[in-house]
Amino acid sequence: MKPVWLLAALVAVAQAQPVPDTLAQRALACTGCHGRQGRAAPDGYYPRLAGKPAGYLYSQLLNFRDGRRDYGLMSELIAPLSDAYLQELAGHFAALDLPYPPPQAATLPAPELARAEALVRHGDDTRRLPACTACHGERLTGTQPGVPGLLGLSRDYLNGQLGAWRSGQRRAQEPDCMARIARTLTDAEINALTQFLASRAMPADSHPAPALAAPAPLRCGGLWP
Repeated sequence: MKPVWLLAALVAVAQAQPVPDTLAQRALACTGCHGRQGRAAPDGYYPRLAGKPAGYLYSQLLNFRDGRRDYGLMSELIAPLSDAYLQELAGHFAALDLPYPPPQAATLPAPELARAEALVRHGDDTRRLPACTACHGERLTGTQPGVPGLLGLSRDYLNGQLGAWRSGQRRAQEPDCMARIARTLTDAEINALTQFLASRAMPADSHPAPALAAPAPLRCGGLWP
């Protein structure tokens, strides 16, 4: 057991070194779950924040705060925060340019992964399923200002989010295009898509595309009129 004088000395040293009041310091409340510098937690449940488009991060913070996404810890943490502060926080993480983890190995046969890639690249016109690349970018690294990348995410996280859209646990402003897409996909397609995406290495340029290459194939609330 440490003597009282040593404990007092340690307290005095701690008090003499005040915590800096910076946004990076305050953002440590986020990295406790989302991983160091927002690089993602190792369990695959909490996603990466670093480098995502600021508009996307901001809209998701609003969705948690305003009840469109349901996760009590997030909602309670940001409930008292203003729009301006959430926008500042989103900008902080969006500006971080950090390495991505290695991809996960796929376990499905090559033909199933090829069908998944066809959906990613071309969609399915017969079911009004747009290609993922139409919004998430040709490199699947996202599109400014508000579409996230699909690479560098764990398969568990991708499965969880598509499942949340199908069940209504995750929602966006209407029209909720991702909810419609998730409900159109079959279980087998979701399994193949998440395996394909999680197994892809990040391209040399991992930044979001500056803008959509063509008009969006669907109207999505909060992004396009």
